Amino acid sequence: QVWQIRLDMHLLNHDGNITDAASIAGIVALCHFRRPDVSVQGEEVTVYTPEERDPVPLSIHHMPICVSFAFFHQGTYLLVDPTEREERVMDGLLVIAMNKHHEICTIQSSGVVMLLQDQILRCSKITAVKVAEITELIQKALENDQKARKEGRKFGFAESIPNQRITAFKMESAAVDTNDVEEQAGEIIAKADPPSEVFATPVLHTPGTAQIGEGIESWGDLEESEKEEAEEEEGESEAAALECEKVETEDTNTPRETKTGEPIVLSDSEEEEVVILEPQELPRKTR
Repeated sequence: QVWQIRLDMHLLNHDGNITDAASIAGIVALCHFRRPDVSVQGEEVTVYTPEERDPVPLSIHHMPICVSFAFFHQGTYLLVDPTEREERVMDGLLVIAMNKHHEICTIQSSGVVMLLQDQILRCSKITAVKVAEITELIQKALENDQKARKEGRKFGFAESIPNQRITAFKMESAAVDTNDVEEQAGEIIAKADPPSEVFATPVLHTPGTAQIGEGIESWGDLEESEKEEAEEEEGESEAAALECEKVETEDTNTPRETKTGEPIVLSDSEEEEVVILEPQELPRKTR
């Protein structure tokens, strides 16, 4: 028998970058969880209560942490941890999950922007720094919780429940000053580092696809496949012609019936030959 663990997440508030917040909450919940201790003697299995034996933590070898990057101006500028408003105007999103050992666990790209190799490598280096910081914060929070529990105190989420502090952090919406937005944006773009190389503007055929240049080598492969199909059709037509000749060289004196039911005899003369094939004998090709 094995233990079955299910992790459910309920969103209380969403202000952008829910993927990173959910990954941190999920891995912390799994690291904080304790299962009952068990002993097995022969076929007898004993599950101990928390009063009898201390619960046992899960065997978690590493903590995969997600870091999200929002891209603007066709990938020229990137932003870490985008807010909800920034997600509305971004061109694309890249999510990298990595542990503190610099091992990439998963990577996901979405949007209408085509990323280059240098951009992905740059994001992976930033992810390694952020993951190290977040992992250290998680480990400190778990150590503080364990220390508080040994002293009989409550820590973190458990401490906030009686005082109703969970929903007390809600902030009222405030007006945003948009008078100098264009000037501020121009200053930020002017101070930002330009891309190392200039690439052609991507051609967006449909949402989610892009193309740079006039073509790739795989198009030649498509032409070769079309030639192979044409040769295959030509070979099948030659085989059908040989089949017809074979039918003509058979016993021409064999009487056959026409659609009206009258028998006819095929002529042996070289000047004229009459061949009638049944419909099911005609060579056909289904595409």
